[in-house]
Amino acid sequence: MSEAAARLVVVSKLGRPALLSRLFGRGKQPLRLTAVPRDHVHGDRARGEQLLAGKLIRGSDMLALPDVDFGRIGTSGPLAEELQGFSWLRDLSAAASRERGARLAEAVAGRWLLAHGTRADGAWAPALWGERLLFWTAYAPYLLSSSDGNYRSALLNTMARGARHVAGSADSAAPGLPRITAWAGLTVAGLLLQGGLHRVARAEAGLLRALATGQSEDGGLLSRNPAEQAILVDRLGLLRAAYHAAKQTMPDGLESAATAALAALHGVVMGDGALGSWQGGNPGEAARLSALIEGCGLRARPLRQARAWGYQRLTALGTVIVVDAAPPPATRVARIGSASTLAFELADGAQRLLVNCGGPGVLPTLIPPELAQALRTTAAQSTLTLGDTNSTAIMPDGSLGKGVEDVALSRVEDDEFSRLEASHDGYVRGFGLVHHRNLALANDGKEVRGLDKLAARGRKKIREAAAYAIRFHLAPGVEAVRTADGMGAILRSSGAPPWHFRCRGAQLEVEESVWVDGEGRLTGTMQLAIVGEVSALGAEIGWQFRRSS
Repeated sequence: MSEAAARLVVVSKLGRPALLSRLFGRGKQPLRLTAVPRDHVHGDRARGEQLLAGKLIRGSDMLALPDVDFGRIGTSGPLAEELQGFSWLRDLSAAASRERGARLAEAVAGRWLLAHGTRADGAWAPALWGERLLFWTAYAPYLLSSSDGNYRSALLNTMARGARHVAGSADSAAPGLPRITAWAGLTVAGLLLQGGLHRVARAEAGLLRALATGQSEDGGLLSRNPAEQAILVDRLGLLRAAYHAAKQTMPDGLESAATAALAALHGVVMGDGALGSWQGGNPGEAARLSALIEGCGLRARPLRQARAWGYQRLTALGTVIVVDAAPPPATRVARIGSASTLAFELADGAQRLLVNCGGPGVLPTLIPPELAQALRTTAAQSTLTLGDTNSTAIMPDGSLGKGVEDVALSRVEDDEFSRLEASHDGYVRGFGLVHHRNLALANDGKEVRGLDKLAARGRKKIREAAAYAIRFHLAPGVEAVRTADGMGAILRSSGAPPWHFRCRGAQLEVEESVWVDGEGRLTGTMQLAIVGEVSALGAEIGWQFRRSS
């Protein structure tokens, strides 16, 4: 059977040609794409092979593609959103030639047209349309290889209708990444759909507004979510590729926003090439992140000092520290937020030593909801917890309540150390105490000195004493052995020399902990916990990590 005949067999199984003719009209002069951008970000070949085998897998969930029912799946949830946005086309292209991949891509797109192409339903949400426009244009060869003119015309005309819909609804998308995605997709449609160039200026203006309200001046999203930051870089990289394909110049404002976004993303990448565990998220996959950074077409150095993005980065000869030095994100711009102010992560090269417990992020997961909620608490971060309470309240519905409002910060570099001093007011309302944390990283990367202070502020006073715990959650594979005097521990791992920990002013415990890996799975690990009590006068606790060689 010929390739064309094989495609028609797939089409006939969907019942598509006659129905598409009735739905979208026969004999219309079809639209066309004036150019096709090249996506330089390499997809995941293994995931592509899974797609070819008929499986779309994300986290703990799986969807069978051959008989996919868009009406039953809907549009909410990570797996449904990925299917609806067609970002999986990138992985398909990594595993299949255009001819082989087109069979699957066109079959799924045809089912989408039959389910959603004739009416503006939930699949027409502006952010979903924005993502769909970005990937339908970038992977047009996989979607428009069919000899069926009715199908090709239906897809292109639906793209145009979707773009018109987004033009009137993009600003109704949630602020931040969803609204940016909607306007980015609309801009790409204007650049690449026949007759759309006169709409580009309006789309660019909308995208610049969305960036101004969703992205901080230092390039980070206001959600402060590293996984979302990676998606932002991806969106802007695809946008840049569309400008190049259309032989148009990307406006300076958009180019600057894209470069700043990449710098902010670099700032939260650890030595193993994956993300830190912040705001309920996890490291993701290092290979996927590397492919994005290498292929997005942008170049930037890691952002070391970020106020609004909030992540401070200290590095020295392979040792990496990332500190959360900002209040948690506002609920209006964040699906997920954590009470992690002044927490930090530490890595020696590719070996993570100290982590936050993390969370499933937007991945489907088998982690129970109540545990996922607990992983967002202050106790699940590598920082100080006072009175077994959160520095910022986490409400029963998952939103963030009162707590940290102000974070003071200063950095100093000298001949021996890079020093960071920060404080937050999250415990002033409940305890009348400010948490100060001083960190110093030696310029040879072999020593980290820390000092946690609780200092009185305001009218609130502790009547007797309050318990505190300074937690250092250890990465999986890091073993902690307490020293004979009970005031230290030796940290051993297969990926780095031993590190020695010492503390003073309180008692040291070694306890169990957990960590969520890049696929959203829970892993058992350990933690160091300095425990004690503080009075209304405050307290001061010093500690040190030092590499043995």
